[in-house]
Amino acid sequence: MGMKDNDRGLWRDGDDSKTDLHTEGKTRCFNQGTHQTSPEACSMQPEDDSLRLKSASLGESAVTADDDGVKRSHKGESCENDEEGHLVYHIGLVMNERYEVVSTLGAGAFGKVVECIDRHRDEHVAVKIVRNIDCFREVAKSEIAVLEEINSLDDDNRFACVRMLDWFEHEGHICIVFELLGLSTFEFLRRNQFLPFSVEQIRHMAFQIFRAICFLHRNKLTHTDLKPENILFVSSEYDDKMERKLRSLDVKVVDFGTATFDHEHHESLVSTRHYRAPEVILDLGWNQSCDVWSLGCVLMEFYLGHTLFPTHDSKEHLAMMEKVLGPIPVHLLKQTRKQHYVHNEHLNWDRQSSSDNYIRKHCKPLKKYMQRKSEEERQLFDLLSCMLEYDVSRRITLEEALWHPFFSPMRPQKHQRS
Repeated sequence: MGMKDNDRGLWRDGDDSKTDLHTEGKTRCFNQGTHQTSPEACSMQPEDDSLRLKSASLGESAVTADDDGVKRSHKGESCENDEEGHLVYHIGLVMNERYEVVSTLGAGAFGKVVECIDRHRDEHVAVKIVRNIDCFREVAKSEIAVLEEINSLDDDNRFACVRMLDWFEHEGHICIVFELLGLSTFEFLRRNQFLPFSVEQIRHMAFQIFRAICFLHRNKLTHTDLKPENILFVSSEYDDKMERKLRSLDVKVVDFGTATFDHEHHESLVSTRHYRAPEVILDLGWNQSCDVWSLGCVLMEFYLGHTLFPTHDSKEHLAMMEKVLGPIPVHLLKQTRKQHYVHNEHLNWDRQSSSDNYIRKHCKPLKKYMQRKSEEERQLFDLLSCMLEYDVSRRITLEEALWHPFFSPMRPQKHQRS
């Protein structure tokens, strides 16, 4: 889940970040989609890290050389914490008598991610160094438990979930060792001027992602934070430096810090804003199908090159949904605990407001986003309409979605349904 840019080495977010429809909604909102003990909830400076840091599990974000917490001296030890509980380390530090720090890959609310050489295996890995603060340690322990379960259930690595290779403690910091991956799908889009992926590329990536999350669901686990930042390319090498045509479409899902087993307590608020299902916003309770909604939003972002619901406000978010998907069913509005969202069995929304003007400008009915009328695009949008279904009882499952005609080219002929 760590990231290295194969073209330019360690990359840094700089002044080239865009602030437009692609990223505006992400920078406007706070990331509330976590457990109460999550990094965001525990952060000393609560803010939305979804754009600045790209991914809570840090397959991506990088920091500047002057602000990465690295000591450039090569002293033999590093036992310091900074004032926010991050480990202060140096290039060349060896942790657990095995992992030698060679660069900083990124930093997030939870801690920092470094690239290391595993001296036992002579290979490069990513190590997440968690802040030495109790609530972050608890989230890290939860993530380790989930990753250990995934490893045991998928010991031959058939499904596209990031592999935890090891974990240990260093000077009071929990450290999780992962395979080193490439750019996130969001960061690839950003570097490619937000040119969308082709339908064929979407099909190949979606099939892997759906199989991975379906595997989680079969094993009574919900990811809860699916977004382009948490889907990483195994390798982000590309051929054409102008159009950045990827050599491989292999991807992996990362960030299991807020993954929840079916039997565990379900926090009322999960998921990052733009990928949050209506049942979560309406406080109706949620289950595995919230992952399906999130993936529907992700696929639309791959297709458009920008987020489907660019908002920072829950009521505006619901109004955007109605513009794209039609009215929210009355029975859901009747059940919501958020009755201030409802007026006369309709969404309590001012159609004359500036926010409504913004929605009319940036949103339209789902099928009108279709750019061509090819059969493969019709199939994609049919699948999306099944995923972006308000009613959880009617929303397609990922098991069913994998048999949708959109994925027919991905299945061997003998496995086609008649």
